[in-house]
Amino acid sequence: MPLLNLPDFTGDLLQDFAGRRTELVTIPVIQPADPFLDMAGEDLRRRIFTTESETGEALCLRPEFTIPVCMGHIEANSGTPRRYAYCGEVFRQRRSGASEFYQAGIEDLGDDDIAAADARAVSDALSIVAKLLPGSAFTVTLGDQTVFEAVLSALGLPDGWKRRLIGAFGDQAKLGALMNDLTKGAPDDEKDARSRPDLEDRAALEDRIAGIMEETGYSTNASRTPQDIAGRLIEKARLAQARLDGKAFAVLAEFLQIDIALADAPSALAGFADAAGLDLRPALAAFDHRVAALANQNADLSAMHYRAAFGRPLDYYTGLVFEISAADAVLAGGGRYDRMMTLLGASRSIPAVGFSLWLDRIGTLRGSRQ
Repeated sequence: MPLLNLPDFTGDLLQDFAGRRTELVTIPVIQPADPFLDMAGEDLRRRIFTTESETGEALCLRPEFTIPVCMGHIEANSGTPRRYAYCGEVFRQRRSGASEFYQAGIEDLGDDDIAAADARAVSDALSIVAKLLPGSAFTVTLGDQTVFEAVLSALGLPDGWKRRLIGAFGDQAKLGALMNDLTKGAPDDEKDARSRPDLEDRAALEDRIAGIMEETGYSTNASRTPQDIAGRLIEKARLAQARLDGKAFAVLAEFLQIDIALADAPSALAGFADAAGLDLRPALAAFDHRVAALANQNADLSAMHYRAAFGRPLDYYTGLVFEISAADAVLAGGGRYDRMMTLLGASRSIPAVGFSLWLDRIGTLRGSRQ
């Protein structure tokens, strides 16, 4: 039994979903917690309501739909392409407002035409909110994690730093702090030098950690091995010693400042790459194909914005990310998450993109106009 009353426009919304050739799925409220804790990202992890089964399995109240929709697809061994729709309550701790609210959305799995599927996700989300809120002025913001990752690779950053920066994509404060760390001078006092592991003698470090673990009775059965710990210490030391020179920092900062109408974004990104001497051709070609696909769907590109620093607070996104807002409220958001299916256990890579609608916010705006 639902804990909240369904919004009065839910019937119209579900009819709209059916017209878009989607399969409506039912997702249990109680979910295994580990997939969300592993993939959802720090922002969502700290908001999840968790509990434990009688057998000790970590469980949670459903905090979002994308992960369980994908898990259900894998468990059913369904073919692709497949379009799933959902509507139901999600449960998250929030700074303000109710911690349980309704979301609905579409997950588009297995379409190999990446640009067309991306464009369809943006167009579908915008079309739906426009029907639910006729006459409203919407702000559509797009980002692209693939382009961001291409810039980091072209600048020659170590893999560890790339992972850190990618993990902070969309969080301006966190990304700025990491960039500042990358430009600081390397620590050179004697204490810091003594505390860093020897990067050239991993075997000795592993033996030392194993000895400490044995002396302290620290079990490796329920935690990481000496080899795992040594690897992490060495990686942290290498990251601490890596530095971004002034020129590369300026290039990255310039990229993150790009905020432009989507219609002008392809030429702006090409100009940035040429001026910086960066080879971003594969990422920019994919970006251009998506813009062309949106144009083919009669999207008003001049009314959409591309912001290079824009991301969404979920770790599973890999490419396109977008949000649709009105009256300073985010009404819909989504993006591409191509790596998730194999991480969840799919036997092959399955391209995936989708979006969610915040029904409580849409309902509030509808109510304010009646």
